[in-house]
Amino acid sequence: MEPVSSTSRTVHITVTNGYDLKGFKGDTPVTFVRAEFNQVVLGDSAKITISPEGTAKYNFTSSIELSPDGGITLDDLAHKPLFLTMTEVLPKEKKQKDEKTLTLGQAVVDLLPLLEGVESFETTVPLHPVQGSPLETPSPPGSKQCSLDVKVFVAEPLLTPAQVSASNLLKVTLEAAYSVPEAFMPVGPQQNYMVGLQVPSVGEKDYPMIFRNGNLKLGGEREPVPRPKKWPIANILAPGANNIPDAFIVGGPYEEEEGELNHPEDKEFRSQAECIKKRIVWDLESRCYLDPSAVANFQKRIADCRLWPVEITRVPLVIVPKGKAGKLEKADDENQLSFHGVAYVNMVPLLYPGVKRIRGAFHVHPYLDGTVFEKTKCLFSLFRDTGHHMVHNNKAGGLGSPLSKPVSKNLKEEKPVKDKDADGRSRPGELQAPSIKSQSSDTPLEGDTLLSHNLEGQQYLEAGTYIVLEIQLDKALVPKRMPEELARRVKEMIPPRPPLTRRTGGAQKAVNDYHTQIKNISRAILDEYHRMFGKQVAKVGGDVDSETMEEQKCQLSYELNCSGKYFAFKEQLKHAVVKIVREKYLKTTAFENQEELQTFISELYVFLIDQMHVALNQSMPDDIQEATSTIPTSTEQLRLFAFEAEVNENFEMAAVYYEERLVREPQNLDHWLDYGAFCLLIEDNVKAQECFRKALSLNESHIHSLLLCGVLAVLMENYEQAEIFFEDATCLEPTSVIAWTLLGLFYEIQNNDIRMEMAFHEAFKQLQARTLQSKLKRTGTIENIEEGVKRESSSSPWVVTQESAAGIKAEAPTGIKPRSSHLLSPSSTLEMHSQPQGPSTVLSSLDEFIEESSKAQSESQEPIMTLQPQESSLAQKSSNVLLKELVVKKETSRCQDLSAFLHPAPQVVPQPPTTIFMETIRFLMKVNAVQFVHRVLAHELLCPQGGPSCEYYLVLAQTHLLKKDFAKTEEYLQQAAQMDYLNPNVWGVKGHLYFLSGNHAEAKACYERTISFVVDASEMHFIFLRLGHIYLEEKEYDMAKRTYMQACKRAPSCLTWLGLGIACYRLEELTEAEDALSEANALNNYNAEVWAYLALVCLKVGRQLEAEQAYKYTIKLKLKDEALLAEIHTVQEMVGFGNPSF
Repeated sequence: MEPVSSTSRTVHITVTNGYDLKGFKGDTPVTFVRAEFNQVVLGDSAKITISPEGTAKYNFTSSIELSPDGGITLDDLAHKPLFLTMTEVLPKEKKQKDEKTLTLGQAVVDLLPLLEGVESFETTVPLHPVQGSPLETPSPPGSKQCSLDVKVFVAEPLLTPAQVSASNLLKVTLEAAYSVPEAFMPVGPQQNYMVGLQVPSVGEKDYPMIFRNGNLKLGGEREPVPRPKKWPIANILAPGANNIPDAFIVGGPYEEEEGELNHPEDKEFRSQAECIKKRIVWDLESRCYLDPSAVANFQKRIADCRLWPVEITRVPLVIVPKGKAGKLEKADDENQLSFHGVAYVNMVPLLYPGVKRIRGAFHVHPYLDGTVFEKTKCLFSLFRDTGHHMVHNNKAGGLGSPLSKPVSKNLKEEKPVKDKDADGRSRPGELQAPSIKSQSSDTPLEGDTLLSHNLEGQQYLEAGTYIVLEIQLDKALVPKRMPEELARRVKEMIPPRPPLTRRTGGAQKAVNDYHTQIKNISRAILDEYHRMFGKQVAKVGGDVDSETMEEQKCQLSYELNCSGKYFAFKEQLKHAVVKIVREKYLKTTAFENQEELQTFISELYVFLIDQMHVALNQSMPDDIQEATSTIPTSTEQLRLFAFEAEVNENFEMAAVYYEERLVREPQNLDHWLDYGAFCLLIEDNVKAQECFRKALSLNESHIHSLLLCGVLAVLMENYEQAEIFFEDATCLEPTSVIAWTLLGLFYEIQNNDIRMEMAFHEAFKQLQARTLQSKLKRTGTIENIEEGVKRESSSSPWVVTQESAAGIKAEAPTGIKPRSSHLLSPSSTLEMHSQPQGPSTVLSSLDEFIEESSKAQSESQEPIMTLQPQESSLAQKSSNVLLKELVVKKETSRCQDLSAFLHPAPQVVPQPPTTIFMETIRFLMKVNAVQFVHRVLAHELLCPQGGPSCEYYLVLAQTHLLKKDFAKTEEYLQQAAQMDYLNPNVWGVKGHLYFLSGNHAEAKACYERTISFVVDASEMHFIFLRLGHIYLEEKEYDMAKRTYMQACKRAPSCLTWLGLGIACYRLEELTEAEDALSEANALNNYNAEVWAYLALVCLKVGRQLEAEQAYKYTIKLKLKDEALLAEIHTVQEMVGFGNPSF
């Protein structure tokens, strides 16, 4: 290309020493070194005698003049090496006039380092022997190999640092063409197999890059890898000098290529083609220096024309008989070009951030002008139009041979053709091809006939011919942010939270300190008692009457007061009590009035006395005392309770549960993510962003935290931060399908089509690799294979996989806002509330778009149930055998049951092959990011691997159920049922639809069908709860009892036990009802309905005190079910007690 400097520069090359040299004659032959560059002899060294040790000092310097005006350019330095040929001068024989010489070997010096900005470099290059040379004799082990020391230097760098940074180097490696037509035969007239493409330069100039002299081989074995790349230069004397130093073709898996034959279904064909079929092998690497302006033009050309034509053809070699070097045999011009084909190389990946190399296999098509122009906007053929003289330059001597001379005749234009470089390139300023860039006119060039058919080229398609090509740049055209920079930017936005120091305070710590002080004081009092009355007690043997005990008590009190120990004990206890007031009751300010103070002191006194008894019982246990039965709640249970509150639209209580989890385990990032997803559900994006960022601050490498921060940044239109989050996620987890897909969706929002294509392509590749590995594992064809692709799965609910995503909302609300209705009250009526503001507007356009299309499979669910808060437990009784079994099972398997509910087993519903978009939809629905879902649904509809499916329609149904658009929901559920009638999730969501719309008869039928399937739906917990509620409404108490018992076994909660208690009460099984209600009360003693039914049970069994207490809490918690409250009043009047206000 054009030189950067405007003045001439000189490159000096000095050959200093030679090692392990040998000659034909004698032990000390006379040799000289000849330097050649660009087929021009730069000079010969002096004749030097080689020492007996095989060394020689040449100290020979030659130079290359660089000139921007028609001379040697920087591009020549990039793709042409310097040849150093060593020649032996034979001794003169008698009557011999001229000296005879024999070539010993040839060395190759690559001048490419000069284009990297260096002023000088030294290298030791191997001296490759020519055939029959004594240098072919192997050197002794341990000795220095046959080589030359070379120094290359310039007075000043050829390129400034700025020019080095802005320029680039293009390397194109043509490996081979496989499965060539049967007409290609190794016998018969010799053929020159050529491949060519054009590289854009400055302005309208294009430089042709030609690969000649392909070697036609019969099949039978694969080409070895690694194998060296070769210089695209003819007439290299030493065979070993053909190889470019340190450049090898290494191959690679088909799946990692960027070409067209990289799918699993192509593997067998490629294996056969590359093993048993004929092929043409080049193994040539051609280079091209791109100055800054050429780099910009190169990048613009790719953006304008995604597909670049790479032509292939065959022309006969013209054999020049000996003695007729000055005359050329003319061949028939019309028959020179044959089997003209073209491969379309997609160059767009070079515009992806950080991509410097594309390698792949590309189909060869027949060259048809109309098709080529349509795909590449190219109006000419490199071989047929602009380079037909190359056809004539195919003499047996090869390119650059003394036998080959330029021919003046051109098929298209009768113009003299100027000389070309040895590797087939036009010299700068000479023949230039027109630009490939888009043309404004569809009219072909004048005199150019559009070909409508190409019968020879058609044979490429019939044979399935493809070429394997590699295009590599020294620097990426589009820089990619380094992981370190992304991590730094994330840290700047979200500083990492320092690990919390272990707190010395806290409510529990204050209570524990109080217990400790009570125990210490009790021991001190006992010691004082023993000192005063120990002997007296010993005499009577511990049998002290009450009168004596009272007298001793008075004396002990008197002694403690007189000695000051009583006040010392008070001071000792004072600090512990103050901490309880501050930490437990959060009282740090003065009381507003005396009444408030007295109320608090009374409450505090009761608490301190209770805790004193606890401490004393721990230090002096009473054998008769029975342990209080409690049911501790885990964070998993709290999560379940929160979900139940969400589906009832009791968002206040749901927030209480989520916050309780955060208080218990503030360092657990899953708790923060759950709370953030809840905030997305209620459309509190600011708080959701805060939660996700806190989760990310706990672990900066957590992928789902990064993705959710990115999603929130997009929703809040902070696109710069969103790009940082998504890119960081793909850097940290390059195998994450969801991360790449979300990055592609982000680029779509930014209208960056090329990067969007890159991200989707990478996501598809990762999904394909994961699917292939899963198949291999399932079939058992590989054992103990290392996980090459990290799955999107873990024990955390914050990971989505193809297998575990059988229900989009199995462990989280489906993104459908829960509906309010007090479901477990037998006389409650369904209350339909207006839907809070949601993504209804953004989905309306999608509705019209997908109304005409059909079918997809979703496992997203819509849990819709009721629950209220939970706090401390109440002691419960267990007198019924059946309920005792349930309690035992619940206690022993609660963790497993909740785990099964919150993390569904992989066998939920058989999954069809998934797509990158459906996997992303599952993730977004799970975290309630429904604002993002509509965009992904459109991609799923148009995706070749996706399209309308059962899961697709289920997701659509859920998004419309979210808006309470029951008509649309029913329509999409009908479509889903038509595609998979036996999918339990379809019937489950259909049941929710009818339940919310008030059609409980249809809902009951759908729920019963759902639980009758062998495979469970993904939200069985809520299906059991709603079905049980319907049974209670219809007074089918036996069925209600059975249903709620199943729910209790699977995932016990306040609502499941409450439903079971109601069913048992209506069946007059009062003991079982009391046990179940006690369980419900232990899990949530703030549920007014639980207290109400406990009051009814106590009234029926005649326990007045407990009935009054239960009724008191029912009123205090403001029971909303007026019918149930009236029933309590009726029973109270019937039994004559239970209401203290009578």
